[in-house]
Amino acid sequence: MKFITMCLGALIFLAYPSSNAQTKSQQSTDAQSYFNGEQLLQHIKTLSSDEFEGRQTGTKGGIKAKQYIIEQFQDLDVSPLGDSFEQKFSFESRDKMYQAANVLGLIKGSEFPDSYIVISAHYDHLGISVKESQTDRIYNGADDDASGTSALFSFAEYFKNNPPKHSVILAAFDSEELGLRGSKYFVDHAIVPQEAIMVNLNMDMISRNTKNELYAVGTRYNETLKQLISNFKPSGKVKLLTGHDGKDGKQNWTGSSDHGSFHNKKIPFLYFGVEDHDDYHKATDHYENIHPEFYKATVGLIISVFREIDAIQIKK
Repeated sequence: MKFITMCLGALIFLAYPSSNAQTKSQQSTDAQSYFNGEQLLQHIKTLSSDEFEGRQTGTKGGIKAKQYIIEQFQDLDVSPLGDSFEQKFSFESRDKMYQAANVLGLIKGSEFPDSYIVISAHYDHLGISVKESQTDRIYNGADDDASGTSALFSFAEYFKNNPPKHSVILAAFDSEELGLRGSKYFVDHAIVPQEAIMVNLNMDMISRNTKNELYAVGTRYNETLKQLISNFKPSGKVKLLTGHDGKDGKQNWTGSSDHGSFHNKKIPFLYFGVEDHDDYHKATDHYENIHPEFYKATVGLIISVFREIDAIQIKK
């Protein structure tokens, strides 16, 4: 999250009127039944283990993370967006050449197959510190952003029994920490037409918060999303907040993660994330420091948000 350090209970999906309609509280609980919560935790634990060496772009750990994501997509019956799951690209940064790859999966829409919702997270992190004096040198990036990447697998689980109306691109972006390079490459070299992308839902740091708060950023820029979120009546422990959009005196997160690349192309977005914590961009961002129940609840919440968005058309 935030490649420069300074630079929605669960949301309830729309219920059709019926004599046996569920209460919002029941719906909120059901949101977590769409995926295996323990498997979600296992994914984040694995991706943030020392075995992946901090998942820095182009390194052995980064390549291992890429392959792990591909294997999970295959196991969950996700199709590749293009000829393969990989969208390879290269770039130079600080006199160094990087070989990178986004991992892009596709779930075909049942009603609007030519309209796309991009659900994204970045899988790269900061790698291994070069400071020999540093005892804990591996930047595991559990919250940032193994949390968002692992949530992509929960979405894939959900889609196996709940086909989306719009086509969904599950995007694991590379090189976010190096300037949003992966998402920038994706929107500049889109495999599907830019105008066919209805909205981006980006997840970056969603697994821990001592106040049980999750932000949904982006409503300032789109009236449909603003109305959708403002009409939400929270139920449960997770508090859904808006802000961090340049209008409330807080740090502006409009361009802080991969959703910024979509915003620059005038594509509506919602960014889900938490406030920075003491382990942000530190080697102490370990699996042991996430908040498991909060994390499972936020993923259920975001899936509920998706259900509402998938049921409508968003005007740009």
